[in-house]
Amino acid sequence: MGLPQRGPVDGSPEFAGVRTSDRRRCGERLRRCLRRGDGGGRGLQRRRPDDGRGVPDLRKPGAVLDHVGSYGRAMALAGIPRTDPGLPRRQGVSSPRPRPPRAGGRRLVRRRSGRSDLGPRGSDRAPPSHAAPGPPLRVARAAGARTVNRSPEAPAPWGASGADLRTTLRPLAFLLLVGGVAGVFVLELMIGSVRIPPDQVVRYLVGAEVEVAAWRTILFELRIPRAITALVAGAALGAAGLQLQTLFRNPLAGPWALGLTAGAQFGVAVVVATGAVVGSGLLSRLAFLSELGIVLGAFIGAGGVMAVIASVSRRVSTITLLVLGLMLGFLAQGMVSVVLHFTTETQGRVFASWNDGSFAGVYWDHFPVLLPLVTVGLVGALLMVKPLNALLLGERYAGTLGLSVERARLSALAGAVILAAPVTAYCGPVLFVGMIVPHMARGLLNTSDHRILMPAAMLMGSLLGLSADLVVHLPWERHILHLNAVNALIGAPVVIGVVLRNRQMRSMAV
Repeated sequence: MGLPQRGPVDGSPEFAGVRTSDRRRCGERLRRCLRRGDGGGRGLQRRRPDDGRGVPDLRKPGAVLDHVGSYGRAMALAGIPRTDPGLPRRQGVSSPRPRPPRAGGRRLVRRRSGRSDLGPRGSDRAPPSHAAPGPPLRVARAAGARTVNRSPEAPAPWGASGADLRTTLRPLAFLLLVGGVAGVFVLELMIGSVRIPPDQVVRYLVGAEVEVAAWRTILFELRIPRAITALVAGAALGAAGLQLQTLFRNPLAGPWALGLTAGAQFGVAVVVATGAVVGSGLLSRLAFLSELGIVLGAFIGAGGVMAVIASVSRRVSTITLLVLGLMLGFLAQGMVSVVLHFTTETQGRVFASWNDGSFAGVYWDHFPVLLPLVTVGLVGALLMVKPLNALLLGERYAGTLGLSVERARLSALAGAVILAAPVTAYCGPVLFVGMIVPHMARGLLNTSDHRILMPAAMLMGSLLGLSADLVVHLPWERHILHLNAVNALIGAPVVIGVVLRNRQMRSMAV
C-alpha cells in the first residue's frame, strides 16, 4: 500500500486501531516538531510507548517515528508533503524559522506587472502576461504580520547591503589577507634594532647578494626563523580555536580559555624539573632528546586537560564549560609554581622567560620537529571542514546525515591538541590568538561555512601573529614589550564585543 501524500489514510496499517482524533493530534505535533528544523529535536525522542492495545500510542510523536522508521515516512503519515509550503527548505535542510501564517485577511500581491491584484486568502495566481513591468515586490499580511519577499533581481532592502557586499567581495578579502601576510612578513624582516632596506630584504629572499654581510647574518639567523614561527604559530592557534568553538558551541572557546595552554605549561615544567637541560633563550640549547621530551610533556599536559573538558562538555552549559576551563588553567598554573620550586635557579629563570611567550626563541634546528607537527594539524583541520559544518546543526542532526559524531569529536579534539601543544612547547603560552581569530574571520567574510572559514582563520592567525611580533620588536628606546601584552591589547576588545553581542553570555545563565 502506497504512502499517503497529503494526510493519514483511515485504512493505513500504521494507524490500525487508532482513533481519528489521535491521528489528527499526532499529525499536528509532528508538524510543529518538524517545522522547528532541528531534525526532530526534543519533540521526537526515539521511544516507543505502548497504549496496551499492541500498537504504539500515536498521541506521542516519538512513537510514530519509531513505528514508521524514518522522518520522511513520518512526514507523509502526518500529512506533510516534501514540498509543503509551510516547511521552507534550502538545499534539503528545513529552515529553523517557519514562514508566517497565511490565514487572516487578504494579501496584496504586486508582481512584475506593476499593478496590484487583490486575490483571495491563500491565492498565489500569477499576474497577467500583458501587464507593464514593475518591481518584483510581494507584501503579505496575515495575522497582523507583515513580510517583504524580493526576488534575486530586486535591490536588497535597507540594512542588508552590508552583508551582501561582504559576500560578494569574499574573494577580494582572501586576496587582502594573503597580501597582508606577505607585506607584514617583509616588514618583520626589515624592522628591528638594525633597519634593513626593503630592496635588500627582497634581494635576500630571491637568493641574490645583499650589500652588507651583517644583514645576511641577521636575516638568516634571527629574523627569518622568528617570522616563520610567528606565521606558523598564528595559523595553528587560529585553526585550533575555530575547531574548539564549533565543537563546544562556545564563542569564547580557545586553547587558552579551555586550559590547553596551561596544561602544556605544566607538562613542560615537569620535564624541566625532572632533568631537561635548558640553556639561555627559549629552548635554544636543548639536545634533540630533551627537545622531544619538552614537546611530549606539552602533549601530555594539554591532552589531559582536553580529556577532562571533553568528558563534562555534554553535561554542562556554555558558561559552566568556560569557567571550568579557566579553573583548570589556574590549577595547572598553581602546579607549575609548585614544580618550579624544586628546580635550580638557572632552570627557573629560563622557564620564567619562556613563560612570557615569544616567537624569538625558535631557530632553524627546531623546525624539524615543529613544522611537521603543525603541518599535520593544519591538514587535519582542513579535512574536518565538512564534519564541522554538520556539527553546526547539532550532533543529532549530524548523525542523521551519516556522520560518526564520536569520531568527529575525537578528531577535532586531537587536532586542537596537535596544533596547540607544539606551539606552546616552543613559543610559550600565547594568549588570545586562538580565541579572537575565528571571530575576526567570521566578521570579515560573513559566513560560518568552514570550507571558507578554516583557511581564512589560518591566514588571519598568521597575520595577527606577525603583526603582534612586529610591534614587540619595534626599536623601542628603553622598554621591551611582551608578546602577550600586545595580544591582550588586541584581543580584549574583541572578547568584550563577543560577550556583549551574545545573549547567553550577557545574561550569564548557567
